[in-house]
Amino acid sequence: MTKPSAESLADSARAASKGGLPPVHLWNPPFCGDLDMRIARDGTWFYLGTPIGRASLVRLFSSILRKDGEDYFLVTPVEKVGITVDDAPFVAIDFEVTGGGDAQIVTFETHVGDTVAAGPDHPIRVVRDETTGEPSPYVLVRANLEALIDRKSFYRLVEIGVHQEFEGDRWFGLWSGGAFFPVIPSAELVEG
Repeated sequence: MTKPSAESLADSARAASKGGLPPVHLWNPPFCGDLDMRIARDGTWFYLGTPIGRASLVRLFSSILRKDGEDYFLVTPVEKVGITVDDAPFVAIDFEVTGGGDAQIVTFETHVGDTVAAGPDHPIRVVRDETTGEPSPYVLVRANLEALIDRKSFYRLVEIGVHQEFEGDRWFGLWSGGAFFPVIPSAELVEG
């Protein structure tokens, strides 16, 4: 089987995406090889080293994205091609907050138009760089696919954070959807 082009994948994605996100988790087509497509850490999609400038095409490709293990694929009913993802495939660019306290709900919007309310099914996690200690926050968007929460949104999240007992320690974090998501141990925060 020959490796599909980005154009043929886009055509297949259009056909499969009628009426919402296609059921990529149900498809098991043959692997057709890797495509020279990459998603940078800032959410920019590249094809053959050139940024894909059409937002509608990026949204279309994002609808057929799947993660199996540690690998990312664009999947249609008849094709499966590997792509490279530098960090997370999506970027959470904004959020809204409703409610308060442990009843608070934080709903994120991604750069490709997904919206997701953080909670037990869509957890927030924070990974700290081992060298610098800098946080990288993520929210699960769908089926093993996360969004990196952009810096401005993360700073806004910190503004609504609280100190809470969590697994025997005191943590600074936030509530959403009835779940508490720890960000940093309270003891590590420097009082300003």
